[in-house]
Amino acid sequence: MLYLSTRGQADRKHFCEILLEGLAPDGGLYLPERYPQVEAATLARWRTVFNGGAPGGYAALAFEVLSLYIDDIPAADLKALCDKTYTEAVYGNAAIVPLKQLDDGFYLEALSNGPTLAFKDMAMQLLGNLFEYELARRGEELNILGATSGDTGSAAEYAMRGKKGVRVFMLSPHGRMSPFQQAQMFSLMDENIHNIAIEGVFDDCQDIVKAVSNDLAFKRQYKIGTVNSINWARLLAQVVYYFAGYFQATTDDTQQVSFTVPSGNFGNVCAGHVARQMGLPIQQLVVATNENDVLDEFFRTGVYRVRASADTHETSSPSMDISKASNFERFVFDLLGRDGERVKALFGTALSQAGRFDLSGDPAFADAASRYGFVSGKSTHADRLATIKATDAEHGVVIDTHTADGVKVAREHLRAGLPMLVLETALPIKFAETIVEALGREPDRPAKFEGIEALPKRVHKMPADTQAVQAYIVEHCVHP
Repeated sequence: MLYLSTRGQADRKHFCEILLEGLAPDGGLYLPERYPQVEAATLARWRTVFNGGAPGGYAALAFEVLSLYIDDIPAADLKALCDKTYTEAVYGNAAIVPLKQLDDGFYLEALSNGPTLAFKDMAMQLLGNLFEYELARRGEELNILGATSGDTGSAAEYAMRGKKGVRVFMLSPHGRMSPFQQAQMFSLMDENIHNIAIEGVFDDCQDIVKAVSNDLAFKRQYKIGTVNSINWARLLAQVVYYFAGYFQATTDDTQQVSFTVPSGNFGNVCAGHVARQMGLPIQQLVVATNENDVLDEFFRTGVYRVRASADTHETSSPSMDISKASNFERFVFDLLGRDGERVKALFGTALSQAGRFDLSGDPAFADAASRYGFVSGKSTHADRLATIKATDAEHGVVIDTHTADGVKVAREHLRAGLPMLVLETALPIKFAETIVEALGREPDRPAKFEGIEALPKRVHKMPADTQAVQAYIVEHCVHP
């Protein structure tokens, strides 16, 4: 399996090359040359492999999916990496991603049982093991640069702490994450972890990561890699739980389901797009946004319009306070018939010059819904409070603010006889202030996180300046 750039560069690369690289040299994102097709017989076999979520089933399913995309890691090694990553000891449940039924045919898929209580663990734990494996095989080291709006940072840092040959430089928007999220990251004292609080919003952090990745000389000299969902390996790992959710919600392989995904950077739902392209019987992929509704606006109107930092709302679902959805480029590449030159013109030229592009008049825009199954909706703070209250009162289940956005929008797209799975985003304790506002009580807190907000913190505050970040990396990185 070879990988290409969404912006048309002619080079083709193997998985392990793009694992350590992040963005393509032309600024594009990597995708496989083709999506492997999962025929009926394979889907039936995978259902048996998953085995209803029995111990080892999820790891075995992960190996099956990953094997279709990774041919430069020996199969025995790849299987060992999956077995090491997806264990009941780490995730607290044999199924790894069990379903919680709210109503008949309406489910939450629990993705937040990992070390940092957020869905990002599902991919980041694997990524940490893949990085360590490949760096050891090459005898190399890597300086990871990432940006987080809340959960990517802690998931990456917990996955990479203590890993040989790895340093992490994680950018986050100063004061824009919940106290729990900040404490998870900033309380880590590991020598290979560096937290940088940027004076700005998430998009400023993401822009710096992309600017550094596009500085090819700096990137190569200082061996810069990425853990954001611009890294294909992370998105690939997320494809697995769409299959696992499907097998739990259905009894045979002819049934269809829909998924609703709280979305900011489009990575999580883009994994669903990949699963659907592979042949998983997904009828609709429902994109749920908060007040930062750049994605909802596109799927309703065909206009993709990024917002300035001043126009990016600070909300009670802060991990979705994003107005430039990086992974959206991958979907538009497929939507436009994999025309790399056109994608480069849209995401390179049009966005940098006008801050928007308009596909409403393009015949391909209708395919977003009719061919690719995408629909969308929006949720507000008032909606979140009402949904959290109702879910607790009716089902005895407390959900976090982002999952509440998903539940609210999912209910608008329910269809009789069609199971709907909402991807749970995080555990409620990460956003305790809003849970207290909605329910009048603190959410449950795992014992290992008692008093985390009071721990000493190690963080460096910096302006939103690419050169300043580069200077910090040079000073503190694994030197080449």
